[in-house]
Amino acid sequence: MPTSGWRATAAKYFNIFRASLVERMAYRGDFLLGTVLRFLPVLTTVLLWEAIFRGAADAQGIPDVSKVYLPEHGPERFSRDQMIAYLLLIHISRMFSSMPGLATGIARDVREGSLKKYLVQPLDMIGYLLAYRVAHKTAYIATSAIPYALLFVVCSSYFTLPSDPTTYLAYVVSLVMSFLIGYFFEACLGMAGFWLLEISSLLWIVTTITYFVSGQMFPLDLLPWPFDLILKALPLQYLAYFPAAVFLGKITGWKLVEGLLLQAFWVAVLVLLTRWLYRRGLRQYSAYGG
Repeated sequence: MPTSGWRATAAKYFNIFRASLVERMAYRGDFLLGTVLRFLPVLTTVLLWEAIFRGAADAQGIPDVSKVYLPEHGPERFSRDQMIAYLLLIHISRMFSSMPGLATGIARDVREGSLKKYLVQPLDMIGYLLAYRVAHKTAYIATSAIPYALLFVVCSSYFTLPSDPTTYLAYVVSLVMSFLIGYFFEACLGMAGFWLLEISSLLWIVTTITYFVSGQMFPLDLLPWPFDLILKALPLQYLAYFPAAVFLGKITGWKLVEGLLLQAFWVAVLVLLTRWLYRRGLRQYSAYGG
């Protein structure tokens, strides 16, 4: 494609991003309210793990709960402070990787025939929805930054900030790629609408499984061998576990480099898979006269 063609394409999707951002910022009050309501599960989660570590301290006869580690042995143990910090960081990971409504929206466009708007215009559906989601995330992060900052200030005693600047860089890179993995993973699920009339049951099953295997419930390191290794080999760990573990210094050195490269690999795989499913789906879609 000529340079002018690339510029025109980039300008087109930038304009989509800008228009979508203006639209989403009109609902900043909704973003803010949703952020505040999400803090309630955070409180219950903190209280739950406080109780778990207190029970472990009593069982082990350790008077200082901050000296208790789960699991008791192993190189990747979590103290109480690290566990609560991890669970707070999970919300940042999910802020980037969660894509509510994306899969159902794609399936609905297929089912109702509104997918045709992408076929009759010089507009790629996957690129358009990606630009829209970038705008959505930008608006969400901008409106929820202050509440989250206040939360982390209140809970600052649980955190030990990384001393290595490369850790911060790796954390940001992992968050950006978690957004891409989350987007293309959800897009793949939405493509099931080409073959299934209703995908709500499929999405419920996948969402339930994802909540566990991505590390949202607890760090994957707490699972016994070989289940921890199996789940860490899947792309779903990058939706929640991996960025949080990077920030906490649980993944360093060559393991960090390997993890980022593997994350980039999964981004590429999901991009190609999404494109392939879309092309195959359009054949199915056109076969019905859509």
